[in-house]
Amino acid sequence: MQYDNDAKQLKYRVLKIVAENEFNGTLEENLEQIPYDVIPGPLPEFRCCIYREREIIRERVTAARGKTLPHQAENGIVGVMPAACEGCPISRFTVTDNCQRCLAKKCQAACPFGAISVTGRGAYIDPNKCKECGRCAEACPYNAISDTMRPCLRACPVDAIIMDDNKQAAIDYSKCISCGACTKNCPFGAITDRSYITDVIKLIKSDTPVYAVFAPAIEGHFGSANVGMLKAALRKLGFTDAVEVSLGADATSYHEAHELVEAVENHTKLTTSCCPAFVDMIEKHFPKVVPYISKTASPMTMTVRYLKAEHPEIKVVFIGPCIAKKLEAQKVMDTADYVITFEELAALFDAREINPMDMADNEQDGSLAGKNFAVSGGVSAAVAQVLEEENIELPFTCVKCNGAVECKKALMMLNVGRFKDDMIEGMACEGGCVSGPGGVETPLRLKKNRTKLLSDADQRGIVENFKNHDFSKINMEQR
Repeated sequence: MQYDNDAKQLKYRVLKIVAENEFNGTLEENLEQIPYDVIPGPLPEFRCCIYREREIIRERVTAARGKTLPHQAENGIVGVMPAACEGCPISRFTVTDNCQRCLAKKCQAACPFGAISVTGRGAYIDPNKCKECGRCAEACPYNAISDTMRPCLRACPVDAIIMDDNKQAAIDYSKCISCGACTKNCPFGAITDRSYITDVIKLIKSDTPVYAVFAPAIEGHFGSANVGMLKAALRKLGFTDAVEVSLGADATSYHEAHELVEAVENHTKLTTSCCPAFVDMIEKHFPKVVPYISKTASPMTMTVRYLKAEHPEIKVVFIGPCIAKKLEAQKVMDTADYVITFEELAALFDAREINPMDMADNEQDGSLAGKNFAVSGGVSAAVAQVLEEENIELPFTCVKCNGAVECKKALMMLNVGRFKDDMIEGMACEGGCVSGPGGVETPLRLKKNRTKLLSDADQRGIVENFKNHDFSKINMEQR
């Protein structure tokens, strides 16, 4: 696997070498050697010295083994690697050479904290007094004050990134929703997610039957490999069998459509529940909105429960582009036993020299609408399709929130009783799950691949597919 992002490439290299060693049963004995294998020296590859680079690799190995990083919460999904977090500017606002040493001194007048003084060489911002309010930058008529907010701070939609006493990034887990925006936007790859690949490898090497269930977003992330090819590749990797989670998406659509009917009839509101980061945003930041969260189980949970009703002895691993699904696996009962991302799956495939494109199978588990759960607007479209297929006349309005920022705005309106529509579809990733932080393909290639693959999907209906599978034995509610 070759990424166009060096930070992501380094993460992949570590995941792959950890996977190779775990498959070979040599991981524990080679732990100290891995940093030297990745960074042989004597010259550094990407940071100041090989010693720091090797420490970064050690921290990456810690995360790849599912262990807790320094200062990471015991159950925290994302964590900061201290050795990697040092490249960002400490002071957010700095005066550039554009400063004209003007007489008006509007920047100084705008600062309520007395942090700005004007010298013969121009304005100066005292970092010990600056509170980063940004008023000076707004006031300067020459745009001479640069705003260099750390990318992780800018990316986090819930202000969960803070600075510790050493001016390094830290995570406030009381606010964090595990969306992974910080992991995706840190230019140094200093924030990463906890991986469970070693647990999954141990499981598929055991005598326990293990099923893989993969997110609808998978089509397009592994070239032009279709669902059948991916299933065959997963079986070759060691899984007993594999199932497309779009099947569970059909069940979610069916149940949530009827839940929406009840909500509209009772003149109340409904928010979707399939995005765990969106649900966590509600629970941590808008507790008054919690009663409006759909009680319908997510497609992942629906699929897992369906399989375990038929095969109680199995373990199930969910595979998707979403880091927050690892949070859902912790919070929801009777769901996936482990969660890994597409980038972790790519490392597993490469560790065993498996190419899904070499497979020849072709099959489908879910409807086209179920597959489109992976894109923004797909959930509400599927709900509307269920109502149409069942001839239920229910005019309803839905705000389709494309990304965490839009989710936050809609929830703020609902929180204060000013939300006028019937439903909020919330997806924390812009574009939907296909753009999740654990994906492997670039947006342009993903769109091209996915368009071709979905054009080959059969036209089965949601209700038809739901009724052809017996979901009557399972609890279809999230908790």
